[in-house]
Amino acid sequence: MGATAGMISLREVVDSDLPTFWEHLTDPAAQYVAAVTRGYHYDRTLFDRYWARVRSDPEVVMRTVVADGVPVGHAAVYGPPDEREVTYWIGRTHWGRGFATAALAELLDLVSTRPLHAHAAADNAGSIRVLEKCGFVITGHGRGMGRARGGEIDEVSLILA
Repeated sequence: MGATAGMISLREVVDSDLPTFWEHLTDPAAQYVAAVTRGYHYDRTLFDRYWARVRSDPEVVMRTVVADGVPVGHAAVYGPPDEREVTYWIGRTHWGRGFATAALAELLDLVSTRPLHAHAAADNAGSIRVLEKCGFVITGHGRGMGRARGGEIDEVSLILA
């Protein structure tokens, strides 16, 4: 990951990260790119419930991505043992700096479980590139609900064996 990897770190999520995550997740432009959003991307009460649940679940590995001393996003591994999945979200103002790739690479060093799965909107070239740089390979194409785009979207499925 080069010099960029040294510019980020992962740490446990703390309460003071949540307002930043709310700002990131409610950004309409970022939602559109991600396409697949949930109720907690739009409703603060659902957001607070979601974060309380994932932070208390010992099966979820959730980390804050820190760059230049500030939280710039989050990354996680979650799901049942044979279906563990990765997810990450970097605030739009921090895109294009290699933070997502560096964060995912560091997360993959923390979590030895394999296989790991991922999904992305088929037109989200940036996210697909991040996953492929970290060793994921595309295993399929399908359709999924892209709430942020108001309907079904083309998706790709990826796996890290």
